[in-house]
Amino acid sequence: MIFRIITLFPEFFDSPFRTGLLGKAVASGIIRAECADLRSYSDDKFRRCDDYPYGGGSGMVLLPGPLFRAVEDNRAENTKVVLTTPGGELLTQDLVKKLHSEGDLCIICGHYEGVDQRVIDRHVDYEISIGDYIVSGGEFAALVLIDAIARYVPGFMSNAGSLDEESFERGLLEYPQYTRPAEISGMSVPGVLLSGNHSEIRKWRTHKSIEKTRETRPDLYRGYILRKLLGEE
Repeated sequence: MIFRIITLFPEFFDSPFRTGLLGKAVASGIIRAECADLRSYSDDKFRRCDDYPYGGGSGMVLLPGPLFRAVEDNRAENTKVVLTTPGGELLTQDLVKKLHSEGDLCIICGHYEGVDQRVIDRHVDYEISIGDYIVSGGEFAALVLIDAIARYVPGFMSNAGSLDEESFERGLLEYPQYTRPAEISGMSVPGVLLSGNHSEIRKWRTHKSIEKTRETRPDLYRGYILRKLLGEE
């Protein structure tokens, strides 16, 4: 899996790409991560990459020139271009899987009030938002995106089977987890988990997943019920 990142702040990714599972994957070559400094594509002596928006308004907009040059210089024939933006498609687990299947992504880290629309019209294949909130730069969203996708790269997870039981895999939140000791501060692990009866454990976990989803994410729960009614579950 290849990630080609276009950013105003390439140093932002230094620590994440040297830490934890993501760092191990980069070091071993399981994934390839390259950062391109957008400022190096500016034709301004001060390396500016933004300007005021036509029509007025607050904030600044990333210039099309540097972005055109950066994308054209960093993409390959089969590269898909992603823009991180609050106005994009909401990132879901299904979308993560789709992006993983692309194999080669160039991620533009959005900033300020966004990018010139002509960059989107010419180069962008996916506009993606990581949620209905605002962060201070597209680098945060890009890192979330990269980590979520990298988990599906063979060899990234020490136990690939754990992916099948994570939240959102069946449109449900994950069931509660417990570990040793069996009792602490008067609180005990549910007996079924200590029973060794794997059939009953699966039933308990499914019930708890449904219960938690209904209480915490009614939107997901409605989708789950609809799929049940349609015979898709």
